[in-house]
Amino acid sequence: MRIPIESYTLKNGLFVTLSEDHTVPLVAVNLWYHVGSANEKEGRTGFAHLFEHMLFQGSAHVGANEHFELIQRAGGTLNGSTWLERTNYFETVPSNQLALALWLEADRMGALLPAMTQQKLDTQRDVVKNERRWSVDNQPYGTTLEKLQELVFPRTHPFHHSLIGSMEDLSQASLDDVAEFFATYYAPDNAVLTICGDFEEGEARALVNEYFGDIPRGKKRITRPDMSVPPHFTSPELIRIPDNVGLRRVFVATRTPPFGSGDFYAASICAAILGSGKSSRLFKKLVREQQIAADVSAFTLDLAKGSDVFVADVTAKPEVSENALVEAVDNEIDSLVTDGVTDAEVNRAAALVTTELIKALETASERADRISMFATYFGDPALVNEQASKYGEVTAKTVSAFARKYLARERRSRLLYVPKDEVVEMQP
Repeated sequence: MRIPIESYTLKNGLFVTLSEDHTVPLVAVNLWYHVGSANEKEGRTGFAHLFEHMLFQGSAHVGANEHFELIQRAGGTLNGSTWLERTNYFETVPSNQLALALWLEADRMGALLPAMTQQKLDTQRDVVKNERRWSVDNQPYGTTLEKLQELVFPRTHPFHHSLIGSMEDLSQASLDDVAEFFATYYAPDNAVLTICGDFEEGEARALVNEYFGDIPRGKKRITRPDMSVPPHFTSPELIRIPDNVGLRRVFVATRTPPFGSGDFYAASICAAILGSGKSSRLFKKLVREQQIAADVSAFTLDLAKGSDVFVADVTAKPEVSENALVEAVDNEIDSLVTDGVTDAEVNRAAALVTTELIKALETASERADRISMFATYFGDPALVNEQASKYGEVTAKTVSAFARKYLARERRSRLLYVPKDEVVEMQP
């Protein structure tokens, strides 16, 4: 499939991409701001995520939570999300409600601060703290992402600290902090607006210009943090985490080339070979043959700046020791590094990856999100149309070379979750 794409930039710097598809009477509006947890200052971790919540608390012409109410009454869905490198907001509505979705996004981009109050900040800060308690602190393996970030990235790196933030930093957030963050990052020249689905181009352009055209550029210069990091660990670690978990679980992580780079596609195919589905190496060896694992997977975090992260994730059966678990995973990765992969494995993995990609792109909402991603990270939304062919170009030779270069044992660090109060078994 080839996605039709038309892009242009408003005078205020807003990058706009239109992709018409009249298959179903729905239209997706997707807005990416080029700001995530990597842009947070020391002592203000979690601010990007907190701000995601604040944007649903009303603007100059929209009441608190009215954004949700208006979209849902119109028969649509909406949400937002925060990641290390971006924050996005999105609505999918019936085609005749495009103007509503665009007006709502424009109103909070251009007129959020007049509606900001201390009470709203205090309320949403408590909501985020409760979210942290529920989804991170009191969830089995809930700290995995932030522990992986700490493991893989040095303390001074923008990816090192927690995405959701610390309780202490959240408590320190002030209205002045909110105003500064908004003025710096929530400006049209730091955003990408994508519209996908059943609309007419002329009407969409007119609406975008009407609602977004008069919003001024950001007044503050954005300085991007240095994302560079050595390609491998100076001294690989094994971090043991006693937690309220029932089964031991190990995450073996390495630094790999960032999303969109040439080696990224080999990394993605390699992850599928290692840990995607019942035909993967980890499943066949550790679940089926050795019967020491209850669950396996392998994946990349798809980070576009500095370095990506390649992870093998294996949960042990109850009777398996932590020594046996870690060594079994390392041995299987060693085998991949030493022996390489086969054409059949690459073909299977490429079919899995491209099928998932194409399936996702069939929906207007996901298509809009992918287009916004390529526009934000690379300035070229049309790259979305090249992804399937890039996976198809990966060969057994390139995957084997990737494994030898990036997955050697001395380049891996390990995160090991064990039941709380369990006696330490690991040998030095």
